[in-house]
Amino acid sequence: MAVQVPTDLYDRDTLLVRPRDFADRWANPTKELGRLADAGIVRAVSHGYWLIPPANRVTDPAWRPEVEAFGLALGVADYGPEAVALMGVSAARHHGALPRAVAVAVVAVPRQRPPLPTPFGEIVFAQRDTARLATEPATTTLVTGAVTTVEQTMLDLADRPALGGLQRQEVGDAISALAIRADWAEVLDLARRQRLHAAYVRARWIAARILDTSPPAWPPRQPVDGLDLVEPRPDDAALGIGPHAPA
Repeated sequence: MAVQVPTDLYDRDTLLVRPRDFADRWANPTKELGRLADAGIVRAVSHGYWLIPPANRVTDPAWRPEVEAFGLALGVADYGPEAVALMGVSAARHHGALPRAVAVAVVAVPRQRPPLPTPFGEIVFAQRDTARLATEPATTTLVTGAVTTVEQTMLDLADRPALGGLQRQEVGDAISALAIRADWAEVLDLARRQRLHAAYVRARWIAARILDTSPPAWPPRQPVDGLDLVEPRPDDAALGIGPHAPA
């Protein structure tokens, strides 16, 4: 028996759906989604989540979304488009500051939540109030949502470089790539409003190595740990960076 495709299947905020999203349509949404999966129209991807491939990919069983698109789609499915954003290494990927693909997506969400393994990579959730973040629209294959701006992304990387599992010097390279494009007055304003003093000092320390003019100073009261984001230099102390803190 042919399975009828719901006419508004693609008229959703996100192409990652949950059975409860169809509670007003079907008496047993899980069963109906299973029928659509048997017909190759949707795919069961994680417990409680079903993926609707883009219309031009439905017949391609080898198609896989990027982990960043999947993570953002999942966040929008659970919390709505206004409450989530790609951040950290995922935002760096979006902005072209991290050239290689990674197996982790970092998503800002309103509540604490453990990482979620998926067929496309691990989704790491960071509890943030996205209304306080600097974001811009981001369109992916699965959803249109938000991503942190170049300036916000640079501060977030410098604040929590371990979030996302990259090597420290990869994070330093990403900060360097973002620093060239950043509006440093905006970076300083964000850092002051979000109390990211140490992150600003680290980002400025890295940027001072590549920019013709050093960004505005915000001297720390005591040296900031550079967290091994770049190789140390003799002038680090003048930029507010101290020795790596003991483990």
